Amino acid sequence: MAAGLSVVADTVPGMARIAVIGAGMGALAAAARLAVAGHRVVVYERAATYGGSVGVVERDGFVFDTGPGLLPLPAVYRDLFVKTGKEPLEKCVDLVQVAPASRHVFADGTEVSLPNASRAGVVSALEAALGAGAGERWGDLLVRAREAWDRTRRPLLEEPLWPNWRVLAEREPYPPVKQRRLLRTRTATTLAEVGAWELGDPRLAALLESHALAYGLDPRVAPAAATVLPYMEHAFGTWYVRGGIRELARAAYERCLARRVEFHFDTAVERIVEKDGRAAGLELADGTLEEADFVVAGVAPGVLDRLASGIALHGEGEVPPQRGLPSRLTVHLALRGGRPEGVAHRTVVHAADREAELHSLFGDRPGRTAPAGPGLPAAPTLTVLRPGDPALVPDDDHEAVTLSVTVPSGLEPTEDDVKGVLTTAERAIPGLRDRLLWHEVRTPADVAEATGADGGAVPAPALAAAGGRLLHPSNSTRLPGLFTVGGWAHPGGGLPHAGMSGALVAGLIVEGPDFKGSQ
Repeated sequence: MAAGLSVVADTVPGMARIAVIGAGMGALAAAARLAVAGHRVVVYERAATYGGSVGVVERDGFVFDTGPGLLPLPAVYRDLFVKTGKEPLEKCVDLVQVAPASRHVFADGTEVSLPNASRAGVVSALEAALGAGAGERWGDLLVRAREAWDRTRRPLLEEPLWPNWRVLAEREPYPPVKQRRLLRTRTATTLAEVGAWELGDPRLAALLESHALAYGLDPRVAPAAATVLPYMEHAFGTWYVRGGIRELARAAYERCLARRVEFHFDTAVERIVEKDGRAAGLELADGTLEEADFVVAGVAPGVLDRLASGIALHGEGEVPPQRGLPSRLTVHLALRGGRPEGVAHRTVVHAADREAELHSLFGDRPGRTAPAGPGLPAAPTLTVLRPGDPALVPDDDHEAVTLSVTVPSGLEPTEDDVKGVLTTAERAIPGLRDRLLWHEVRTPADVAEATGADGGAVPAPALAAAGGRLLHPSNSTRLPGLFTVGGWAHPGGGLPHAGMSGALVAGLIVEGPDFKGSQ
């Protein structure tokens, strides 16, 4: 403990000094909400800028997002901007709905473009592309997924983690279809079983599983509740921010400044200071002690372990931090020639060999996170983003494209890995190599550098069932006055969930431990 640091009670009716570690999206959301509630908020960020995983690369007039390229569930950030100022989100960024939501290229060469936020349109498109009954089966799946969403939306997105979280861990909210097989009845308990038993088409199964793989989840062990991932996209739409998702981070940062949040960049925190059994401030890398009535940590589990060395933050019977999740390999492409008319913003090229891909990510044993061996399969599931945004290119005669693949954390990609990604991308962009000016590769090590996560791991949204393995630790910790925010805390990873973590932490600090969540 450090002498000279004073502390206050858990609930502070007046202005409290709040220290925030990190300037990721969850931390920015918490900072803005706490500042508008009348508290003095100071953010300490070891990097030179804000945004965390929502970064940007600029070169030769080309601009690329280094993190998420699309925004699901924009209502979370609409709420943030409404609650923290007079200007709504749409006044601060140019938010547009992507049309179509996605194009899919399956292993057998079949293609389908899915409209945005239209169940009827999706059903019709799948019927036309995959054959009679395909769209109906997918539509029925979405109806069941909606039941899972309705049962878990509040506890897994809008409320602090329940003290009796095991209720969420043990109950499967997805209502599977009962299927008779000879003398026994079976029901799907994993996402892979839902795809195989309820969809009846390997292409539909690949479509379903791609939503799990995008978050680094093994569909063979991800619970049936993971059907909420495609449901969220179909129900609430897929959105893009003109200028790139980095513009959303800029707007959140500027909202914080307008609310008088103070930022210290290039400022590393050495440890969280404890005094009289509660968080009392921070010690910076240069030895400076900064007092605080509350500390909000928006960092990865390994970083938090180091900052809170010797402090028990999570006890037996509580949700442990997730570790060892997969990472992302991203390749940014600068292309000569403009983006053709009618090209989809997002194309998903599905893996040529599902088993090889799952083996490379999770090993022979489902749920394993260590890679089975070096390198990637020849043609992994690949997401191709082609925004067609004039703000991202030097002129109309060029195109900026981002390729992303889920890979094992800590992977050091080889030249052959990158060549394989480019070869796969040609299924979505014919003539790609003839148009290529240059490319830049962003590896799991780069993700680790930006976020502090071991091996560049990327957190997934919290999901029910699966014994609680896909839940994230509570925003409150065992150390009074210390809270966690961002993708590694409840309710988990992804832009909407990180933004909601900021709302939950602000509620817990402003209203106290009896805070029940958004209304």
